Amino acid sequence: MELLKRLMKFIMISFIFIISSLTLSVKMSEAYPIYAQQAYTNPRAANGRIACANCHLAEKPVQIESPKAILPNKVFEAAVKIPYAKDAKQVLSNGQLSGLNVGAVVILPEGFKLAPKNLISKEIQEKSKGVYISPYSSTQDNILVVGPIAGDKNQEIIFPILSPDPATNKKINFLKYPIYVGANRGRGQIYPTGEKSNNNIVTSSSEGQIAEIKTLEKGETSITIIGSTGTEIKQTIPKGLSLVVSQKDTIKLDQPLTKDPNVGGFGQTDVEIVLQDPSRVIGFIIFAFSVLFTQIFFVIKKKQFEKVQAAELKF
Repeated sequence: MELLKRLMKFIMISFIFIISSLTLSVKMSEAYPIYAQQAYTNPRAANGRIACANCHLAEKPVQIESPKAILPNKVFEAAVKIPYAKDAKQVLSNGQLSGLNVGAVVILPEGFKLAPKNLISKEIQEKSKGVYISPYSSTQDNILVVGPIAGDKNQEIIFPILSPDPATNKKINFLKYPIYVGANRGRGQIYPTGEKSNNNIVTSSSEGQIAEIKTLEKGETSITIIGSTGTEIKQTIPKGLSLVVSQKDTIKLDQPLTKDPNVGGFGQTDVEIVLQDPSRVIGFIIFAFSVLFTQIFFVIKKKQFEKVQAAELKF
């Protein structure tokens, strides 16, 4: 009886462990596109640096196009452009080559948010088809994230955005606001845990002469280095990386052994947008027309005065 109880207890513990492992795996796989959301409450630091730059170390350009001014409670589009050579291939974690993925973070002013589907025009829906954009968190709907998604079809990502209405939100004013954007292409060089990925140059762990280079069963490369004291040091190069050294080469400490596999990188920029008061627009139009009519009136009066002067000269 005691043995049966122990067996049942062991089965229950094993079952709980398996379920927990599966649940953790699912959470981790779901969280892969949104590492920053897990590690940072706000993706933009006080110095202006966006969190993605902590893992994607290479610097690449990024552009954002949006209207210069927008009226309250209106949907507009912000286009984030992530340029790179379409024939570029990145090294995956398993050593295989693949096309680049892209991702972006758009930090909007407070009150601005992702436009609801029922307010998005068919034209904008067609442009953003197949791209899933989500708020950064339940409390920060003014920060939007997307990716990773296939880069060959998404070098331009359209963000449909709804502007706030100061009439219903007293915290919002008719002012000029900044929009910050960060975008990456390709894999990062550092994982969120602080470990290096295989998307880095591999350097020598010691100085000496390369005695042997051989390929292992799993596609990795083993390099044997004979140090100055005659000690034998073995170093393993991950699969998919190209060597820049040969057998019998003399190498120094921290000398590159492989080419730089990184073809991607991260970039960030910002743009300003004005939340325009409709009454100001109407007032400006009225002012512009009043100036126009005044100028026309002056021209007419001048012509009348010239006619009077011409008539007086005749007499």
